[in-house]
Amino acid sequence: MAPVPPGIRLLVSFNRSQWYKALTFILTFLLYTSFHLSRKPISIVKSELHKNCTRVTQPGDVASSSSQRSPLTPLHTSMDCSWKPFDKKNYKQLLGAMDYSFLCAYAVGMYLSGIIGERLPIRLYLTVGMVTSGLFTCMFGLGYIYNIHNLGFYIFVQVLNGLVQTTGWPSVVTCIGNWFGKGRRGLIMGLWNSHTSVGNILGSLIAGYWVSSNWGLSFIVPGIIIAAMGVVCYLFLIEPLRIPVSYTHTHTHTHIFSRHRCSNGVWCFSLQGVIEFSLCLLFAKLVSYTFLFWLPLYITKAAHLNAKKAGDISTLFDVGGIAGGILAGVISDKSGKSATTCAFMLLLAAPTLYGFSMISELGMGPTIGMLLLCGGLVNGPYALITTAVSADLGTHKSLKGNARALSTVTAIIDGTGSVGAALGPLLAGLLSADGWDQVFYMLMTADFLALLVMSVLSMSCYRKVGG
Repeated sequence: MAPVPPGIRLLVSFNRSQWYKALTFILTFLLYTSFHLSRKPISIVKSELHKNCTRVTQPGDVASSSSQRSPLTPLHTSMDCSWKPFDKKNYKQLLGAMDYSFLCAYAVGMYLSGIIGERLPIRLYLTVGMVTSGLFTCMFGLGYIYNIHNLGFYIFVQVLNGLVQTTGWPSVVTCIGNWFGKGRRGLIMGLWNSHTSVGNILGSLIAGYWVSSNWGLSFIVPGIIIAAMGVVCYLFLIEPLRIPVSYTHTHTHTHIFSRHRCSNGVWCFSLQGVIEFSLCLLFAKLVSYTFLFWLPLYITKAAHLNAKKAGDISTLFDVGGIAGGILAGVISDKSGKSATTCAFMLLLAAPTLYGFSMISELGMGPTIGMLLLCGGLVNGPYALITTAVSADLGTHKSLKGNARALSTVTAIIDGTGSVGAALGPLLAGLLSADGWDQVFYMLMTADFLALLVMSVLSMSCYRKVGG
């Protein structure tokens, strides 16, 4: 009999539980990649919705072509300059309003999503959310196909999309958090959380491919992708095992918000810990999401590049974010001090943001370097809090084995962070009217406030351990 090949021996050496873990890791990674992939197009398309008219065509040509073109023309022709109603001087405020409508709905919906997700089958809940999110993402792109220029239509679609996108994060964190223990959770979660940056990169490349020729497809294609992944979720997602408990939800939540001593200076499993990590995430997401929604437009204006090139360069921020998330997880695992890890990276992020605002006007080389560095330092704390910290809080022993409580804890932390995600792009739209320097001052202030919150939490933990 022929010997069994070594690859086959390796495959059969894993038991069913290990295969389930691997499948859950890969599948949830791909699922949330599609969520971020579908959020990214709006930042790429912004520079197409409002162009620099002098670089497109001569004013006289625009006037003559606009007088001859039929108002029923279904598609945006090459002779058009900007997409109404974003052709006005207050276009930055209008674009900011679209961001705010999505992110505000996302923030409000996140608090409800965790509670709802705790009571429904995760696989079905996530599937419905992904399919409907794909529908609303495609609807935004159909605004181009059917020549819709009503701002209310785009805001309405953004609000609905923001609400259904809240089904994603609590669901995938619940799955991954309950399948993997605490031993190397920081590293595992750091690797896994790179789906955020991978999704942003893919979303930028996909949207950038069509942005100049047919920006409607920049939304329609990602919408189809997330809807298709919703079907994959329904077919293959393995939910974590339910552990029977004799505690009601009210009693469980009391344990979440009760006070505990910090163990070995690592975590404060208490109301204080949840509040402070949530507030830190609020300021961290304010910075991260401002980059997410406004970086391509900033590069377009500062470096005088077209929408596609600006979108491609903006992906470097997410490349740095991948490395930053993994690094934060490794440091947290080795030191056992997540709050201190976040504080250290936030301390370095503030001068880096200032440096980026200065160096970005000096050429492409320095801009690329600072983008990578900013991405790592900004997204490192954000990734650590939304994954490993949330999972540790949500699986604490005080929850008495309630695997679904992780969904609620994750929603509380990420919902608070999403308030900052809503405020950042809105403020950027308002402040950029007076110059991009004002936006960077706002980002540095938010970073300092996040650092302050983490410093307070770190000192509180050390005092309790010492006392």
